[in-house]
Amino acid sequence: MTTKEDIKAALWRGANTFRGQIDAANYKDYVLSMLFVKYLTDTYAENLAELQKKYPDEIRLERAKSRMPFVLKQEQTFDYLYDNRYDAEIGQKINAALRAIEDSNIQLNGVFRNVDFNSQSNLGNQKQKITTLRNLLEDFRSLDLRPSQIEVGEGQVPSDVLGDAFEYMIGEFASQAGKKAGSFFTPMMVSELMAQIAKPKAGDSIYDPTSGSSSLLIRAAKYAGVKNVSIYGQEMNGSSWSMGKMNMFIHGIMDAKLAWGNTLSNPAHLDDDGNLMQFDVVVANMPFSQDKWAEGFNPGGNEDGNNKKDKKFQMEASLDPYNRFEWGVPPASKGDWAFLLHMIHSLKPNGRMVAVVPHGVLFRGASEGAIRRKVIEENLLDAVIGLPENLFFGTSIPACLMVIKKNRPNKDVLFINAADKENYIKDSAQNVLTPQSIQKIREVYDNRQEVAKFSHLASLDEIKENDFNLNIPRYVDTFEEEEEIDLAAVKAEIADLELQLSAVQDKMSAYLKELGV
Repeated sequence: MTTKEDIKAALWRGANTFRGQIDAANYKDYVLSMLFVKYLTDTYAENLAELQKKYPDEIRLERAKSRMPFVLKQEQTFDYLYDNRYDAEIGQKINAALRAIEDSNIQLNGVFRNVDFNSQSNLGNQKQKITTLRNLLEDFRSLDLRPSQIEVGEGQVPSDVLGDAFEYMIGEFASQAGKKAGSFFTPMMVSELMAQIAKPKAGDSIYDPTSGSSSLLIRAAKYAGVKNVSIYGQEMNGSSWSMGKMNMFIHGIMDAKLAWGNTLSNPAHLDDDGNLMQFDVVVANMPFSQDKWAEGFNPGGNEDGNNKKDKKFQMEASLDPYNRFEWGVPPASKGDWAFLLHMIHSLKPNGRMVAVVPHGVLFRGASEGAIRRKVIEENLLDAVIGLPENLFFGTSIPACLMVIKKNRPNKDVLFINAADKENYIKDSAQNVLTPQSIQKIREVYDNRQEVAKFSHLASLDEIKENDFNLNIPRYVDTFEEEEEIDLAAVKAEIADLELQLSAVQDKMSAYLKELGV
């Protein structure tokens, strides 16, 4: 039986084939794509064998094959590519197989668009490229990914095991990719906390406007059961979008609607009237303080339709057909509130949202301050949860969770400071939230508890007194008083030390005198 560790081992073999040749941010596409082709091949072969046994009649068999979740021809399979691994044109053959898979399966359209197995710039000259690709195919050859051959634990299905291994490797690639990783991966424990705060339930629609590799979306969907919710996402980075599609498919989620494109200037999920779709739950780990976030509203490089290209473009609320910026237009160099306003406008009347944000969102002034004030006055802000530093790949700065709810029954805001060392453990270069910390945060949030030096329930009047500044230390006092100093005892100790020093000096003088010094 194939275990999760076997799958991880194969992925590491593939990673080692590329290590030193290209960086992890790029070779992840080759390794994960090859695993995906192996998964498709083995799964299709087993499903087809079962159908052939069930339907010996050719006509009924063909009808049954048309209802399969995906189809493969022989020249599109991993086995065909492996048999041709010594071919001088193996790179072209792999590319042709990948494009054919997309053409044959509309739900996989574009999933391989960002990987080129015939790239000389990435894979080297002809000889080096053939060697690398042959090694990669051999890395996965022994891995049996037929669903019946994957060892599962209690309550698991094969897709859980394969999906967990796939996400584990995305996390490892994120760790190796450094700053480039923040765009595609949300650490598992943060995703788990966000799911427990958002609490998706059966029948909900779940949306992530910056979905990356879809790990956060999948974690949120699992909270309610992936078969019980509808899943939507959008991602601008092509490589991350491809990973997200594969991630969903490997987890057995075939009907997720993941769009590729700029969420702010070209939101893809619209209703029949051309307005933004609205969702029950929104979760996001958005790009922090994205510069030039509004440039997509000005594709011609003009200002307000003018032809004076030397004039600097100025974003205005009127340029957005979806009316997301009526409460204020965020500064051009910091897109945090642009994403948050998009999410708020994407919520159903009773929707809830949990987003990872930088702390600057809580206190920066000007237009951001005006937007923040409006959000609070509209009684949308439910909680602010401070997280430890160095949790996220690509940045060591601490972040926080902003929880938004529409139609809230209460008028207060819960502040939680979970940034202390007791709330995380160090794992390699990153910090990781502990399960105990997640449980504590969730319980305090669910019960809206006041816990000394950890949480505080602030009234609207209190927030107004702080001029709508949401900086967590203003509300959660973490100051630890130092022990009182006993001045008399310190004075006595100093006097005693002076006596001891004088005695030592006298002894030293006597020794020196004996030595004639």
